[in-house]
Amino acid sequence: MSASGGGKAIIAAFLANLGIAIAKFIAWFLSGSASMLAEAIHSVADSGNQLLLLLGGRRAKRAADREHPFGYGRERYVYAFVVSIILFSVGGLFSIYEGIDKLTHPHELENVWIPIGVLVIAIVLESFSLRTAIRESNHVRAKGQSWVSFVRHAKAPELPVVLLEDIAALVGLVFALVAVSLTAITHNPLFDAIGTLMIGTLLILVAVTLGIETKSLLVGEGATDADHRRIVDAIENGPEVEKLIHMKTLYLGPDELLVAAKLGFASDSPLVNVAADIDRIEARVRAAVPTARVIYLEPDVYRPGADRTPPTEEFVIKSAD
Repeated sequence: MSASGGGKAIIAAFLANLGIAIAKFIAWFLSGSASMLAEAIHSVADSGNQLLLLLGGRRAKRAADREHPFGYGRERYVYAFVVSIILFSVGGLFSIYEGIDKLTHPHELENVWIPIGVLVIAIVLESFSLRTAIRESNHVRAKGQSWVSFVRHAKAPELPVVLLEDIAALVGLVFALVAVSLTAITHNPLFDAIGTLMIGTLLILVAVTLGIETKSLLVGEGATDADHRRIVDAIENGPEVEKLIHMKTLYLGPDELLVAAKLGFASDSPLVNVAADIDRIEARVRAAVPTARVIYLEPDVYRPGADRTPPTEEFVIKSAD
């Protein structure tokens, strides 16, 4: 997995969640708290999330073959989508089920200080996991870019998943701590049930958010505005091309961008010169945007005043009159 995949953040989150899950199950067994059981299932789901992200990163490294000529880079998007929808939703729906069951069959908590102690320790461990995710994200987050923008526009899905997962885990732990504490103070199990329902709702909201973002990556996203401008400048800032007629880009994976463009050359340019010019343009594009690893440039004869752009083409740069 590339650096942009946030391997350190994934491993840190997995280790934290695995230890927390074991502690939560023990605390649930000793206290009978529905909030603690919901949090334990949440941590198990989170641990499974990290394993799937690591598996997706490993499978994405496979070399291109005849069946998949552009490689397997999008496997990372597939596994991130599975994480965001199935595991988060399973955890959320189970928590809501437990909350409803607690509302209809309330019972007093036992050994209430055990789950409270476990939750406090879990908050500390999750905080360290979130700090690691933030540090890893800052390596690839653009200067001045907001966290919302980073989650929405990141091409590597692992870091946004881990970030939102850790934030959801921390918020869920606070919900559980407040619910268990209120139940202990008032001896009213209603608060424990409400806390469980809040945790389930939180998980489903996070699942929907991540599902929307990863779906967009699966469908296929083009270069960011900044990279699009760099590619256009790299093509046009040279003597070879008379006109950039049109261009499309597509991420084949988080670290591999496809660039396809039709370029207008002078009508009297010899073929050997056009081939050499295309090689120079490709070198400039790769230097400007290193992730532009697959480049297809189609030469055409440039005729000033003629609109040679297909009418359905998006992101078009038309010929000048």
